[in-house]
Amino acid sequence: MSSSDPTVQPVPASVVEQVDAADVTLSNPKRAVISLGSNLGNRLETLQGAIDALEDTPGLRVKAVSPVYETEPWGVEPGTQPAYFNAVVLVKTTLPPDSLLERGHAIEEAFERVRDERWGPRTLDVDIVSYQDVLSDDPVLTLPHPRVHERAFVLAPWHDVDPEAVVPGHGAVVELLAQVGLEGVAPRVDLELRLPE
Repeated sequence: MSSSDPTVQPVPASVVEQVDAADVTLSNPKRAVISLGSNLGNRLETLQGAIDALEDTPGLRVKAVSPVYETEPWGVEPGTQPAYFNAVVLVKTTLPPDSLLERGHAIEEAFERVRDERWGPRTLDVDIVSYQDVLSDDPVLTLPHPRVHERAFVLAPWHDVDPEAVVPGHGAVVELLAQVGLEGVAPRVDLELRLPE
């Protein structure tokens, strides 16, 4: 077969690199921390549904699920919105951060998440809090999450499932939590989320 055969196209280097990278990632899953929140509808069922949907994602395994916390909504008048249920899940994944973000948005949409106002109530929030030790200021996906170090409703459940956790660039979760305090964030010991079978 001569090299002038027009049906034989060289494989672009970028594709080869992606395939190589995928091979490495498959044998070497990355740790990611995902926060979940819901303040509309059956909040506990929604959070559990989101955890199950994460587990059903190819290339992703849910490793730990935090206790549930009840949180006053951010940035709105008290009493104008229902309280949030919040939880954190630790996952191992071979998905790159942008694919994980797309999956998070797809899960939100499956629960009919409406993004009509900035601090509006929502059926489901799925946020990537951190991905390995990646630091990124990409506006589409900032890592770690730009406000995680000041949000007790993420730090508290995260600390429950990983007491040694560190927010890349900000320090230990236990210290950040001590600075922020637990005002407005209450553990709901009467509620439980299941780790998928």
